Amino acid sequence: MKALLVDDERLARSELRRLLGAFPEIEIAGEASNPRQAREKLGELKPDLLFLDVQMPGETGIELLQSLAPPVPHVIFTTAYDEFAVKAFELNALDYLLKPVDPSRLAAAVGRLPQVRREAASKASAGFLQTTDKVFVREGEKCWFVEVGQIRMLESEGNYTRVHFGDAQPQLFRSLNSMEERLDPKVFFRANRRQIINISCISRIEPWFSSGLLVELKGGAKVELSRRQAQEFRERMSL
Repeated sequence: MKALLVDDERLARSELRRLLGAFPEIEIAGEASNPRQAREKLGELKPDLLFLDVQMPGETGIELLQSLAPPVPHVIFTTAYDEFAVKAFELNALDYLLKPVDPSRLAAAVGRLPQVRREAASKASAGFLQTTDKVFVREGEKCWFVEVGQIRMLESEGNYTRVHFGDAQPQLFRSLNSMEERLDPKVFFRANRRQIINISCISRIEPWFSSGLLVELKGGAKVELSRRQAQEFRERMSL
């Protein structure tokens, strides 16, 4: 899970970075010292989680959050001011932590993330393609009408995406990110930057380098999950 730290105090960012070292599931993707930098980093990094200060030069963290267009990352406020807590929760902040940040309170906030993410995915699933839905696929003169559940893997090739089902592997002029938006995350999992896999098509899993996983799909294709993605996969699939 990628996180962005936004605070105008360098020492506060350093301390938060140190505390987050206890949570291997969180990758600190970047830092920003003001809302302007934060907007740039949000567009560049697309983090899943935002640690956000309130009082900063030019604009408050509350104002920054109010201005963001969806999808908005999960937000944990870290601030020395307690008077903004009500407004923060009105904006669906995950938590509101007062400085100096208590490690146990931070652990409790981080511990709620997997459930919150599952609930968000469940609410959004109504708009996703279902496994029994059929989609029209065309490459050149060839056409297919395939059930979504029969798609084993989608693989990015620049601005194109190669779709794997049956014995076919047509290439479509659509980005992997745009196709991911229509896929149910309960069925399809983003294994890495280039590949999305159908969970029901997994035939074998084995440990891989640096705490990652190597997944083998029906048909023989092998896909590597990085440490971060492997951790998310374990959280999603564990009892």
